[in-house]
Amino acid sequence: MTTQNLSPQVRVGVGVFILKSPNELTNNPRFLLGKRLGSHGAGTFALPGGHLEFGETPDRCAIREIAEETGLDVTNVRFLTATNDYMKAEGKHYITMFVTCVRENETEPQVLEPNKCEFWEWASWEQLMGWVKMADETGEGKSEVDLFLPLVNLVRQRPGIIPTLE
Repeated sequence: MTTQNLSPQVRVGVGVFILKSPNELTNNPRFLLGKRLGSHGAGTFALPGGHLEFGETPDRCAIREIAEETGLDVTNVRFLTATNDYMKAEGKHYITMFVTCVRENETEPQVLEPNKCEFWEWASWEQLMGWVKMADETGEGKSEVDLFLPLVNLVRQRPGIIPTLE
């Protein structure tokens, strides 16, 4: 079979809100963001995560991807919500399942896949909401921080959702 005969596929991605501590504020938690490199969404800020493997649960995917990308150990992995992410310009369509968890200790994340992520940093929910609002207000989708579409869609498609352990 040639690729011309294949129909486009919807893939499943898992985005992981790693909370900085188990004591994060429920209305403004801090979580890990990284700057994407070398893949669709390059140059945008995104959560750690990746593709759900065949037969894998979203929780196991989250734990695996976090270890591969950051070296962090996490606990309390919980499903948060999902978004529908159609990336027309890139010819991609994802359902992104978001999960929330917390790092086990005070270890800082490492960039273990430098071809995929430039750096990791902690951000707050209020910052994320501000970046999406600024992008919406400009009418061009631009803010001081360019966000990966699933994060933008999380704010737009799931108003009121906040990543917490509760």
